[in-house]
Amino acid sequence: MKAIFISFDQAHYERIIDLLERNNCRGFTSWQQVMGRGSRTGEPHYGSHAWPSMASAIMTVVDDSRVDNVLTRLKEIDDDRPKLGLRAFVWNIEKSI
Repeated sequence: MKAIFISFDQAHYERIIDLLERNNCRGFTSWQQVMGRGSRTGEPHYGSHAWPSMASAIMTVVDDSRVDNVLTRLKEIDDDRPKLGLRAFVWNIEKSI
């Protein structure tokens, strides 16, 4: 099992939920308002007067076989609107209940 953590501009939310559903990634946890700044490009997401946009985040735990397809689809979303910002990270899940 793998955990995929996705941090993204709120404008991507519906597309990411649709992507997860289409890839049978049923379970997830979502944080609606997170702040941050990308390490390479894109605008900061601080929710301030100067930087008003906000980010969201989702974590889903999936079978190893689904990871590559989900990451490929997430990259397509990011490539479609790169200034908005989207990053995904994968961790091994050693145990769960």
